Amino acid sequence: MLDYKVRIALAPMRRNVSARPSGAPFAWDAAEERGDRILDYIEANFKNENVEFVTTRDIGCNGLMFDDATEMEFYDRFAAEKVDAVFVINCNFGNEEIAADLAKKLGKPALIWAPIDEDFNPNCVRTTDSQCGLFGVARQFQRLHAPFTHLPTCRVDSPEFKEGFERFCRVVCMVKNFEGMRVGLVGGRPTPFYSVIWNEGELLEKFGIKVIPINFAIVNDRMAKAETAYPDEIAEYERYFKESFKLDEQTPQHIHGLATMGAAYRHLFEEYNLDVLCAECWTATPLLFNGLAPCAVNGMLGDLGYPIACESDIHGAITMALLKCATFGKGKPLFGEFTVRHPENKNAELLWHCGVFPLSQKADDSEAQLVNQREWFRGKDGTYTLARLDQESGKYMILPMLCKTTTGPKTSGTYIWGEFEDLQAV
Repeated sequence: MLDYKVRIALAPMRRNVSARPSGAPFAWDAAEERGDRILDYIEANFKNENVEFVTTRDIGCNGLMFDDATEMEFYDRFAAEKVDAVFVINCNFGNEEIAADLAKKLGKPALIWAPIDEDFNPNCVRTTDSQCGLFGVARQFQRLHAPFTHLPTCRVDSPEFKEGFERFCRVVCMVKNFEGMRVGLVGGRPTPFYSVIWNEGELLEKFGIKVIPINFAIVNDRMAKAETAYPDEIAEYERYFKESFKLDEQTPQHIHGLATMGAAYRHLFEEYNLDVLCAECWTATPLLFNGLAPCAVNGMLGDLGYPIACESDIHGAITMALLKCATFGKGKPLFGEFTVRHPENKNAELLWHCGVFPLSQKADDSEAQLVNQREWFRGKDGTYTLARLDQESGKYMILPMLCKTTTGPKTSGTYIWGEFEDLQAV
């Protein structure tokens, strides 16, 4: 299952210089005081149920690294604590070679930052010059091919720092879960859908991502066993469908089947230790299970924290998991597709799927219906992040997009009308 907790290593550092009197350029006391104050603030304001920190107050030189020996102390601490990322803080000019070397050895996402320099003494001596050192730090990261990002030079208590640091923590959660992700695949690929093909060997070789095949014979077996193994859970899901939706005349006969499939799919996550699932759906389950369609099951399980992508879309499933990680598990990704252009608004598009959105994401003024087992409602209004992981000639990329909902014609299935700044460019 996806793990939404991350451990961030805090690595404050100073320039490697001889001891100097207080107020002198790069004096140790100014850097040490700065490091303590910054770490205190970060721990007090950013530690929560999803983010924890590994610090170095008892090692290095009063908690700071500055040479090869203190770098190794930091590395040993962070490796032993199994950190998910490292945050390098220039408490003065810093030390470019040890910062990049530490990040390279850890092999984890790295963030570098220099607090704004404010120490302008009456004698015109500056004691820190933190931003100046950051350029050298960044250049050495580049030379060692150690991936990193940076925060603009700012105060630790500024909105700019808060926004950037929290964004980094969310990306760390995405990276942590991306590497080694376990994706369940129920059934095969729909025959005409070349748009969802994937390279299983490449995903494993490049990222350690494992595709776990689960054929429909197993699903049939697990659904039969669910009848006696999980009767209370099935009954709960039946109540959910009956009480949460207005049912058309075709759906009631399938309510028990939907609930049973919901229980079987949920326990597949546990049985195979899956992070996300994707399944052949309308091309298979109606034939195998007396007309049963799994669309509403996907929406229900999405609300319970078990994301499922439609139509055997492995890349889509991975993207759903990443977006969920970006919210530390609190978000409920919508599996949709670009469908039709808005009839009046040239920058708006119908983002739609046949009926698989989590019910919690329904707009308040939209009625929840089950029409032939498919959910019908409009999604919540607001700003949406859209994304798609895919590959071309062995190169993997994520296409990120942003849209805001807008008004548009009412239609079937689950959907929003999304307005982009420039739809044609998208």
